[in-house]
Amino acid sequence: MKKAIIGKKIGMTQIFEESGKVIPVTVVEAGPCVVVQKKTIENDGYESVQLGFGDVKESKMIKPLAGHFKKHGVAPKKTLKEFRLADISVYNEGDIVKADTFEVGDAVDVCGTSKGKGFAGTVKRYGNARLKETHGTGPVHRHAGSMGACSDPSRIYKGKKMPGHMGNERVTVQNLEIVKIDVENNLIAIKGAIPGPKGGIVTIADSVKA
Repeated sequence: MKKAIIGKKIGMTQIFEESGKVIPVTVVEAGPCVVVQKKTIENDGYESVQLGFGDVKESKMIKPLAGHFKKHGVAPKKTLKEFRLADISVYNEGDIVKADTFEVGDAVDVCGTSKGKGFAGTVKRYGNARLKETHGTGPVHRHAGSMGACSDPSRIYKGKKMPGHMGNERVTVQNLEIVKIDVENNLIAIKGAIPGPKGGIVTIADSVKA
C-alpha cells in the first residue's frame, strides 16, 4: 500500500463520456485528512500513518482521545484510521492529505461497513429455495429444512448456512477505477458501487491487485 485516504460516501450518479457511454460512479468526499500520528519501528515496532477525518468538538471527545490529539498538536477528528504504507518518510504529523493524492485511472480498494439488514432467514440471507406452498407443507415454506445428519455426528457442522444477522460487516471491493477527481471540493468519483449507506465512512487505498 503506497497511499490511502479516509472519505464519506455521498451517493451514486452517472458520468457521460464524449462517445456517449454512461459510466456509473460512486462519489466519495475524500478528505481532507490530517496526519495525527506517525508510527515508527523504533517506537512502535512497525511503520504506519494514522489519519484523522471529520471535525468534531473537543467537548464531544472522551478524555483519552482528546489527550491523544493534544499530544500531537492536531485538532480533534471524528474518525481515526491507521494505514501501513510502504513509505511513510514523506508524511509528517500535521500534514494534510487531500483527494489529489490519487490520480484519474488509479486502481483502488474501497473498504466500508455494509448496510445492516437485521435478522434474516436463509432464503433472504443465502438465496436458499423455499418449499412448495401446497399439499400439507404448512407454515414452514421458508424454513431452512434439515440441519444435518442424525445420531452421527449428532451436531451441526460449523459454517452451516443458518438464519442470523445479515449485513453490517466490513466489506472490501477491490480493483475499482477512479474516473474523476474534483480537488477543489475533495470529491473522488469511483467506477461502480462501494459498500455502505450514504454518509458512511470508507477508506480508499491503492489496489493490491494493480
